[in-house]
Amino acid sequence: MADASARPRGPLVLDWFLPLTGDSRTDVSMGSATIHAVNQHLTVLRKPDVPYLAQVAQASENLGFEAVLVPTGTWNEETWTLATALSQHTRTLDYLIAFRPGLVSPTLQAQMAAAFQSVSGGRLRVNVVVGGEDAEQRRYGDHLTHDDRYARASEFLHVVRRLWTGEEVTFRGEHYDVVGGQMPPLDAVPEIYLGGSSAAAIEVAAEHADVYLTWGEPPAQASEKIGRVRDAAAARGRTLRYGVRHHVIARRTSDEAWRIADELVAGLDPQLIATRRAAFAASGSEGQRRQHALTNGGTTRGDLELHPGLWAGVGLVRGGAGTALVGSFEEVADLIEEYHDHGFDEFVLSGYPHLEEAYWFAEGVRPELERRGLV
Repeated sequence: MADASARPRGPLVLDWFLPLTGDSRTDVSMGSATIHAVNQHLTVLRKPDVPYLAQVAQASENLGFEAVLVPTGTWNEETWTLATALSQHTRTLDYLIAFRPGLVSPTLQAQMAAAFQSVSGGRLRVNVVVGGEDAEQRRYGDHLTHDDRYARASEFLHVVRRLWTGEEVTFRGEHYDVVGGQMPPLDAVPEIYLGGSSAAAIEVAAEHADVYLTWGEPPAQASEKIGRVRDAAAARGRTLRYGVRHHVIARRTSDEAWRIADELVAGLDPQLIATRRAAFAASGSEGQRRQHALTNGGTTRGDLELHPGLWAGVGLVRGGAGTALVGSFEEVADLIEEYHDHGFDEFVLSGYPHLEEAYWFAEGVRPELERRGLV
């Protein structure tokens, strides 16, 4: 396996996040994606409507973020509709739209991407979320097993990529039978982002992804995982870029940042934590189980600080990305640089609430990264 530190470092790509389940200032269990959360839309303090999300998107654009991740899930507002609406409120910001392959046909999905490119002026990236939770997939009417979903995703992406080039596609696989599919070629073909920690996920990413995107684990652990992806891609003659998904709490001083982190989880109901932990431990997603394991079964800072400045408190109750970069502007920049040294070039960040935290990061941490020549 190649040593990440031996590779030349390229410039960082900094992205932000659109909270499509809503937003909150004081409680990470509000407005956050969870496995069991039947009342999501009743608990949020800021609704995920176009007026609020447009503020977040415009702030992201004005602050120099390259793209915003538009998440998918049964507790979200519907992704493509909102992203299309929000694209009309911005001019240069890219939209990293998450979608689940298999819920619509690959031909229709290719057409949807083409329409978004036309409406937005070529500002689409796509995040392929194959789906780790059987129960959630069944809500969509999808009953395939985990590995079968990845096999289907591979066929799906094979068809979509060919359609985007204008090729007439006739393809018969285990999951798709497309005859004479065709559309005008795209002037700007979207980059494909794909994550996942299982062997099946790594194989599909190595074959089809442009960017492998992982949830935030300690730098050395995350580096080991992308090393496996890098080797699998190299065996196919391919080279990927690597991104990492984190929350962030950055302030002028370390003490101030950690005070805010403590406040985010101070009022959480112990029963809620126990319920969520049980669900995460039983998750069908290897990545979600890995995020759960990072909380170490505790709730104190000593339990949850996995690496200097890397805090797993968000993962006590929130599904998906469960770690945050916490510290002074300089300390958070140090940690980002450490991940960069391990081979990560793209950072998809978020914070509670997403509007204000975008400013804290961009006005505090970004200048420090610029000073170091990283941005």
